[in-house]
Amino acid sequence: MSTGPKQALFAEFATIGRALGNAHRIEMLEHLAQGERGVDALAQRVGLSVANTSQHLQHLRRAGLVTSRRDGKFILYRLSDDSVTGLLRTLFELGERNLTGVDYVLRGYFEDRDNMEPITREALLERSRSGQVTVLDLRPEDEFAAGHLPGAVNIPLEELEARLAELPDGCEVIAYCRGRYCVLSFEAVATLRAKGIKARRLEEGMPEWRAAGLPVEYV
Repeated sequence: MSTGPKQALFAEFATIGRALGNAHRIEMLEHLAQGERGVDALAQRVGLSVANTSQHLQHLRRAGLVTSRRDGKFILYRLSDDSVTGLLRTLFELGERNLTGVDYVLRGYFEDRDNMEPITREALLERSRSGQVTVLDLRPEDEFAAGHLPGAVNIPLEELEARLAELPDGCEVIAYCRGRYCVLSFEAVATLRAKGIKARRLEEGMPEWRAAGLPVEYV
């Protein structure tokens, strides 16, 4: 039986599905959504060997989800464009609606902590412009340098308690991190509230903010 053009297209589209069919690759896409990464740095973030990380990146590149460039002796990877962030968001939303295992994890960790009243991107933008809140970026310094919300203060979660004095008095703190399932913001809000500081978390993270075309600042 001959393969028609529709079947040929579907076979190509299936390359994306196969690339996403691995939890490590989805995590890599979340990290690359923060900014460019070399293989060594990405391997360290996801806890895999350099060789294994490189193999996963080749799958993602063949599927058109990431691209790369040479910088001297190094190869740097990044998302091919912001539509990859949109694809991940659709994947997550579909899983939340239809997968029992996703619902179990959400109820077991995230929903138990979601009385933290997350704030939307639009509401945060309006309030930050009027100086009503302090925006707290909990990601590592290199991710902050690759792009952050306007006026954000960068304090990685592990340094938060020791650096509370750097937060302005009297302002509500809005914390954000890598994305909708990044636990850093949940933990930070809990820490701040335990210290008597009014705090909430951003509903999503930096990749979704950038993909929405909202303003981004750089170091």
